[in-house]
Amino acid sequence: MTLVAFDFDGTLSDSEMTVLLGERIDVADEMADITERAMNDEIGYAESLRQRAALLEGLPNAEAEAAYDRVELRPDAASLIDALNGAGITTAILTGGFQRGVESALEREGTAVDHIVSNRLPVADGELTGDVEGSLIEGTKDTALETLADAQGVDLAETVAVGDGANDLPMLKVAGLAVGFDPKPAVEPHCDVVVTSMQELHELLVEEDVLTGETA
Repeated sequence: MTLVAFDFDGTLSDSEMTVLLGERIDVADEMADITERAMNDEIGYAESLRQRAALLEGLPNAEAEAAYDRVELRPDAASLIDALNGAGITTAILTGGFQRGVESALEREGTAVDHIVSNRLPVADGELTGDVEGSLIEGTKDTALETLADAQGVDLAETVAVGDGANDLPMLKVAGLAVGFDPKPAVEPHCDVVVTSMQELHELLVEEDVLTGETA
C-alpha cells in the first residue's frame, strides 16, 4: 500500500482560498501579497496565516461560504484522485488552507480523499472572528505525513508528497518521492521531480509504479 499526500492551494487547486475570501471584504491584494511572501519562504507560514485570517474579521459566514463555492480542482485532478482510490492507494490532502473550501471543491467534482488535514476559520454571531484554528498552523506537514503513514502501516519511503510552496517543504523532504507541482523557486531544489499538470503527475505515478495501466 502507498500513501499519496497532496497540498491543496497551488497544487490540486489553482484557486487561492484566502484571496477568494479576501475579495469578499476588499482585501484580496493584501492577501495575495502575504501569500506570495509565505510561499517563497520570506515570512513564516504561521505568521502569514494569522495575518490573512485577521484581515477577514467581520466577514459574514454566508459570504465565506460563497467564496468556498468558487474553489475548484485543477483539470484532471478528480480523475487522478479517483484512479488512486480505485487502486487502493491511501489519499490525503495536507493543507494550511481551510477544510470547507477543500470539501466544497471535492464534492462538486464527485470525488473524495481518505484524509483531510487542514485548518478552520472560526465563526461567531454569523461572522468570521479573524482567528484561525487547526493542526497545520504551527504544526508542519512532515509530522502530519508521518502520523498518517504510521496509522496506515506505510513506510515513509513508500509515500509520495506533492506540493508547490515553502510550507510543503517539510513533507517533501521526508517523503519517498517528492513531487513539485510547478513549485516556487525556493522549493524546486528539494523536489525529486517537477510536473506542471495533473496529466503529467498521473503519467509520473504510472512510471513510478504507484499506478498501473493506461494514463488518464
